[in-house]
Amino acid sequence: MKRIKHAKAADQYIHKSAHPKAQHVAAIHLRNKRDRAVTVIDEWEELRETASKIKLHTLSNLHGYLEEFEANAKANGVIIHWAQTGDDLNKIVYELLDERNVPYLVKSKSMLTEECHMNQYLEERGIDVYDTDLGERIVQLAKEPPSHIVVPAMHKTKEEISDLFHKTMNTEKDNVDAKYLTLAARKDLRTKFMNAEAALTGVNFGVAETGTVTIVTNEGNADLGVNKAKLQIHCMGIEKLIPKLNDLSVFLRLLGRSATGQPITTYSSHYHKPKPEGEMHIVIVDNGRSDHLGMEDFWTALKCIRCGACMNTCPVYRSGGGHSYGYTVPGPIGSIITPARDITQYDDLPFASSLCGSCSDVCPVKIDIHGQLLKWREVIVESGQVAKSKSLPMKIGSTVLSKGQWYRLSGWGARKFLNYFPKLANAMVPKWTKGRELPNPPKESFREWYIKNKKNG
Repeated sequence: MKRIKHAKAADQYIHKSAHPKAQHVAAIHLRNKRDRAVTVIDEWEELRETASKIKLHTLSNLHGYLEEFEANAKANGVIIHWAQTGDDLNKIVYELLDERNVPYLVKSKSMLTEECHMNQYLEERGIDVYDTDLGERIVQLAKEPPSHIVVPAMHKTKEEISDLFHKTMNTEKDNVDAKYLTLAARKDLRTKFMNAEAALTGVNFGVAETGTVTIVTNEGNADLGVNKAKLQIHCMGIEKLIPKLNDLSVFLRLLGRSATGQPITTYSSHYHKPKPEGEMHIVIVDNGRSDHLGMEDFWTALKCIRCGACMNTCPVYRSGGGHSYGYTVPGPIGSIITPARDITQYDDLPFASSLCGSCSDVCPVKIDIHGQLLKWREVIVESGQVAKSKSLPMKIGSTVLSKGQWYRLSGWGARKFLNYFPKLANAMVPKWTKGRELPNPPKESFREWYIKNKKNG
């Protein structure tokens, strides 16, 4: 199915969604919580700088840390798999499940498996998948992708969730009590957990020094799945590595506060080796990350720890909705990751930003997000990806702005035109005036005002 460009998808969300402000309100709430949580940490900027340096060092020496991680994990009794593509990941997981005749999989939140469309792949081959994170379960039941990487159902209201649960779990109609709905979902999933033969999780951090994977949750669903099932599978992008166990003390302090405004997530689980009579598999996935790592201007985007803070602060994301980006990771960080994967398909996303810089200000690992958005725009324009309807006016504007006489003449003409034909002026730029009004033209230009007042002075 052809992807709808961001501008059109955002417009549909704003004007056709039943609750277009739900995501805005939720994101602002998280941004405010984040701000309160970081202001009590005197060394917050020092933590950000330290985390950034650790990530830069790791990415610069990734081949060595990958080998170290593999060797230490194998020494712990873990079976390591390597997946070059998303399809490779899906095949590896399917074969593990199929060889053991596993009928279904309980899965904790993993944006990597969302990126690779694993649920659909397994279900097409007869293996059911149950997402066990509450937000992921909600969007799974609604047959929608996540709209946020931390709060997947951010765009849903309690009324919508109540209606969804009534239809899929036969809960009380119109009961919007959050505790009641949560308990209903817990009861529905409990039998799936208790009878599961296999559990899969994503990975927040892989520690090269120990071969350990760390997963953070607020619901304990990763622990419940992994500790009950005999077969545990962890899917990890190559960029999730950090060198030492001690480095977790930096990242765990940053992640919770940046994501949800918590001092630390409720559960930080460290998986070291398989359970007695169990199996532990880690699938290390590339899926375009090596190519991204080789991009001189954009490789530092791989520092991202998937906290979602840039989304919560972004006015474009909050207003246009997470689904409007058309990719697993939306918002500002998604807009610099996706062109690296497919510049032709996602050439519009770097332009889905006001370049206000707030995303860079809140990033816990100090990625220059708005700077990379601007650089992507340059690359896309130079590659000829921009439509003539945008590139031609920019060329004309560049020419006018570079010549003083032309600039003054165009300003004089624009003021006259806006004065005498305001309705026609609005009609000439309908997309711009759809959400805003053209300003009232001044009687004179600043240059004219300045010359006149300078003489009088």
